[in-house]
Amino acid sequence: MSVMSPNLTIMLRAAEKAAKSLLRDYGEVEHLQVSRKGPADFVSAADRRSEEILYNDLKKARPSFGFLMEESGTVHAEGSSGNEEFRFIIDPLDGTTNFLHGIPHFNISIGLERNGPAGKELIAGLVMDPIKGEVFHAEKGAGAFMQKRRLRVSSRRDLETAIIAGGDACSRDIQTQAKFSRQVSALVGRVSGFRRMGCAALDLCYVAAGRFDAFWENKLSPWDVAAGALILKEAGGAIISLEGDKNPVYADAILASNPNIQQSVKKILEEA
Repeated sequence: MSVMSPNLTIMLRAAEKAAKSLLRDYGEVEHLQVSRKGPADFVSAADRRSEEILYNDLKKARPSFGFLMEESGTVHAEGSSGNEEFRFIIDPLDGTTNFLHGIPHFNISIGLERNGPAGKELIAGLVMDPIKGEVFHAEKGAGAFMQKRRLRVSSRRDLETAIIAGGDACSRDIQTQAKFSRQVSALVGRVSGFRRMGCAALDLCYVAAGRFDAFWENKLSPWDVAAGALILKEAGGAIISLEGDKNPVYADAILASNPNIQQSVKKILEEA
């Protein structure tokens, strides 16, 4: 690992504990696939166990910090008036559907947000892929890393050589589904390839690492975006709201990319 601040160190330690729990549960999913009931309830429990581990560890280390979590929502520090300067934004199991089907592509995501004079800003982010053993992390102004390797977005300028990833986090919403289909149709044939991995935080990290050249998704939540957004920015990437929001972490739809192709991809998505 690169040198980490105390905040990022405790985030890593908490993620390592939660990852062990998820890996144990993941080992049971394949057996549950053959049951009549299916593994959905089991995976939901795995999600909650991971969140509980993260919350307890981080709360113990930083009792004055608040939390925004996928399962439990907003949790304020004990004795606070709800206006904490710092809060953790947590997704304990990003890629739940992959996990549910035994697909080895999911992660834990932890962002650390500061509410300062200029508004809310991310100051640290960590995304851990327990299966592949990859840990992506960044701190504001200090660069982005995967373990000890410095991350940089790709330098591709031509769409025909670019790999674009996308997602639709609200697949049961017919209007959103139709919008996503139009966007994919508009891009296919104009890019080198399209990928839908089902794991937004890792998609953002893959753009940061130059594996993807761009990624967009509709109907996201802050815990899907927070950590990956900072990692992407610190790797030289750009992330914007596709609907004009000032803070893309709280946007309904985002586009993340290397700066060279951002406007080209944005134009295609908007026209679709």
